[in-house]
Amino acid sequence: MSGTQSSNSRNLVFTRLFLDFFKSEKFSGFLLIGCTALSLLVANSSWGENYAHFWHYPFAGLTVELWVNDGLMAVFFLLVGLEIEREIYIGELSTFRLAILPIVAALGGMLVPAGIHLLLNNGTPTASGAGIPMATDIAFALGILSLAGKAVPPAIKVFLTALAIIDDLGAILVIALFYTEQLSILYLSIALLTFALLFFMGKKGITKGWVYGIGGLVLWYCMFRSGVHATISGVLLAFAIPFGKGGDQSLFARLQHFLHPIVAYFIVPVFALANTGIILSGEILHTLGSVNSLGIMMGLTLGKPIGIVLFSAVAVQIKTASLPSGVAWKHIMAAGMLAGIGFTMSIFITILAFPDSATIVSSKVAILVASLLSAFIGLFTFRLFGSRSIQ
Repeated sequence: MSGTQSSNSRNLVFTRLFLDFFKSEKFSGFLLIGCTALSLLVANSSWGENYAHFWHYPFAGLTVELWVNDGLMAVFFLLVGLEIEREIYIGELSTFRLAILPIVAALGGMLVPAGIHLLLNNGTPTASGAGIPMATDIAFALGILSLAGKAVPPAIKVFLTALAIIDDLGAILVIALFYTEQLSILYLSIALLTFALLFFMGKKGITKGWVYGIGGLVLWYCMFRSGVHATISGVLLAFAIPFGKGGDQSLFARLQHFLHPIVAYFIVPVFALANTGIILSGEILHTLGSVNSLGIMMGLTLGKPIGIVLFSAVAVQIKTASLPSGVAWKHIMAAGMLAGIGFTMSIFITILAFPDSATIVSSKVAILVASLLSAFIGLFTFRLFGSRSIQ
């Protein structure tokens, strides 16, 4: 009896955490769209020059923009890491049966878009942008998904969330492996030793928040100086924090609840304001015909849904996975289209992928166009098909 009560309690905690997460990400998606529109409007107004100067203003050794991209985004990745850890322990990645479909779908949704970009850009300086169309912006995608209302089966919301979280993990690995500058072995060693110490303390059940706070700052600084992008420190810190039983009073749960509104209502919107102030001149729009821009747009709008559906179909066909209850292939296709909303993560990888501002700006425009197309097509598909299941 006690085992059943414990299981029900864990499921209740997971359900509430997921609902809180979905609601905050959903609202964050709308806020993200609004901040992007505001940033574009201001950048193309008479205030555009002052707006650009503000983000490049030096502060404490870095520009404001770098503090956003290297500092605040480390907190964003800390929350991403916590979400991944939660899913592994009690969520959609906790068992092979639950995890296999979103894992396989996410793999297809990363490999096919990257392959399309590489096919078009192989042998060119922009081939390094292959990681850009691999990403999914979970806040933007869930915000658009909420507009479909009852046309969305409950299980597809969980599927898309799990898929996007795995996508984030893939993006983190891509950043760590392929977008690392010249390494400082000394600082990288100190960072890894700090992580090892924090991880060991977590396994020993130490739950003092200040310990992980100080350790996290040391980890961030050493990772920043090492040449590996500083945001990786957020993910490492997340996996060092003990999950415990996942109860409401655990350090893990309290930190997750604390970070959700900060990330959803402050960090992600500020990132959009800092990185989407693009002057939409005729010359910039003309770059949409470049192989890099085409690779990004085709990767997100075509590669994502094709990869997700194709890999999922293979997994189901060989009986490795099965579709969730109430979900038909039309829903997987529509979810795959929404997964083409790369936005935040794609822009973040763009900043790391290219050294020159012209290519970064043209890539951002391509990401914006592809993300909007994916959003409209995905929403239209859900609305068109409705919620009836077709086997």
